[in-house]
Amino acid sequence: MTQTIAPRVRILVLLLIAATGLLLAGAGPASAHAALTGSDPQQGVVVDKAPSQVSLTFSEKVAMSDDSLRVLDPKGKRVDTGKPSDVSGTTYAVQLHSGLPDGTYTVTYQVVSEDSHPVAGAYTFSVGAPSKTTVSASGPTAGGGVVGWLYGFGRYVSYAGFIVMVGGAAFVLACWQRGSGVRALQRLVVSGWLALTSATLLLLLLRGSYTGSGELGDVFDLSLLGQVLQTKTGASMVSRLLLLSAAALFIAVLFGAYDKREDQEKRDLTFGLSIGGTVVAAGLAASWAMAEHASTGLQTGIAMPVDVVHLLAVAAWLGGLAALLVTLYRADTPIERSAVRRFSRLAFSSVLTLVATGIYQSWRQLGSWSAFTDTTYGQLLLVKIGLVTLLVGIAWISRRWTARLGDSAVESSVEVPEQEEAPEREKEHVSASAKGGDSKRAGQLARQQAAVDAARQRRQRDADPDRFGLRRSVLAEASVAVVLLAITTVLTQTEPGRTEEEAKAATSSSSSSSTSSSGALTLDMPFDTGGEDGKGLVRIDLDPARVGANEMHVYVERPNGRGFDVPEVKVSFTLESKGIGPLPVVPDHITTGHWSANGIQLPMAGDWKIAVTVRTSDIDQTTVSKNAQIG
Repeated sequence: MTQTIAPRVRILVLLLIAATGLLLAGAGPASAHAALTGSDPQQGVVVDKAPSQVSLTFSEKVAMSDDSLRVLDPKGKRVDTGKPSDVSGTTYAVQLHSGLPDGTYTVTYQVVSEDSHPVAGAYTFSVGAPSKTTVSASGPTAGGGVVGWLYGFGRYVSYAGFIVMVGGAAFVLACWQRGSGVRALQRLVVSGWLALTSATLLLLLLRGSYTGSGELGDVFDLSLLGQVLQTKTGASMVSRLLLLSAAALFIAVLFGAYDKREDQEKRDLTFGLSIGGTVVAAGLAASWAMAEHASTGLQTGIAMPVDVVHLLAVAAWLGGLAALLVTLYRADTPIERSAVRRFSRLAFSSVLTLVATGIYQSWRQLGSWSAFTDTTYGQLLLVKIGLVTLLVGIAWISRRWTARLGDSAVESSVEVPEQEEAPEREKEHVSASAKGGDSKRAGQLARQQAAVDAARQRRQRDADPDRFGLRRSVLAEASVAVVLLAITTVLTQTEPGRTEEEAKAATSSSSSSSTSSSGALTLDMPFDTGGEDGKGLVRIDLDPARVGANEMHVYVERPNGRGFDVPEVKVSFTLESKGIGPLPVVPDHITTGHWSANGIQLPMAGDWKIAVTVRTSDIDQTTVSKNAQIG
């Protein structure tokens, strides 16, 4: 039965890893962690006179280079004069050439937020009157493409390596010290160290291209690497590599000298390794905490230590789970029930720690209950909470199997075959030596017999139904943990819900202020045509929103805020109380996601129904509408 299940186990693990890779690939470019909350001139506005500068305001401080903020004329030529300047902490401006002609100008920006993630975007404004432009208003793609995928995969591998290395070592020291001599556990922990080291080196090479051009050819650009080393993220990765050298020494002692010590010496060495290992592990966890989410926003002095404790608890639980899984499936030395129970207590303590630190992190990153459902971060967090709940449920089943696992059965499954087979091996060895005196042949026979004995021991060990049940439940836990780690990795690349909601509020406030001062009207209407890639948002800007001639701008955006070039957009105005309309308007396409129309005549004041028909394919279209007071 075990022989039949083993291939299925391998296939299941491979499928889970493949699904994880698809999840990371589908995550797309990293969401902006610093959101654009304001601009001057504002998006879509038409100004009478060319401005002397363009300024952008973000939700937090960002890092800018000479090309981070660019302003392009309708032909795609740069009209800004140089490097952006820091105006007031979170506001940055670039000067423009004087005497700019009328037309539509495109502002593009690509910066790095304070928590290390790239932020990019674009918008348009017009001088005098809108015009056609050759520039795409979708802007640069931050953290996308092949480089973005590789960077996301590297982050996943680095987290996985940290968890396996730290959790595996903790499992040996805290739960099963005999495991220091088990080859399968040694390979697991060393593999974690290699994964974390190689992933960190990969991320360091990719970093410059990831936050800049996004070109794969720039990965080995030494000048970009030099710039990365001067950033907070680059410094954290270098410190991680230095700590990994100390971790290598720790692993060498744990699986070398430690296993050869007597009981008293081993107890003394356990204390030293526990203290030193905790310091190294905490330092490695801090290399993430000091450069990512926890390092910005509210209460950073509390958030960073909490993040370190959170990561260590994750490693102790999931890394220990991986070590237990390897022990149950691969180790020739059977694990005692007492060791499994110690791990069960360690895992329970880790879960309690995760709940406490997770509640604080959720409050800090979301800020409101509505952010759970209204933001991408909140939705992913709900999925993560569900997976953790499922994992705890499976762990409860594992605890029941552990309670039924007997130490006496474990010992007999190893010792009895050894006693029975020893005389037979001795006879074969004597016979081979007596016949030819061939010591080489005798050694071969001894190794073959040892392999046969080991296989028989494994079969007898695996025949224990309680151990078999524990193996299956632990495998299920590990399978869920693989997906949970993928969700966690995507969360680290997603804009926190608090930041997203603050940016929306700031943008809404800015739009309201603009509307009240100029008399213009802005309406946002979500739409869903029901087809593939059919969701988005249509925004109507009507100026001056009064009786007589009006100018209208229509913006169609994808759910991520980028411009959406749909095949057709139509607008109609209806004053139902007076039986006027619908008055159809077909706006002209200006640039990506932007349409406009001039001279729209509204003959009477009142509560007008503004309907927009959006077609996203040959057969998929929908009409959305809102009422607005036009006076």
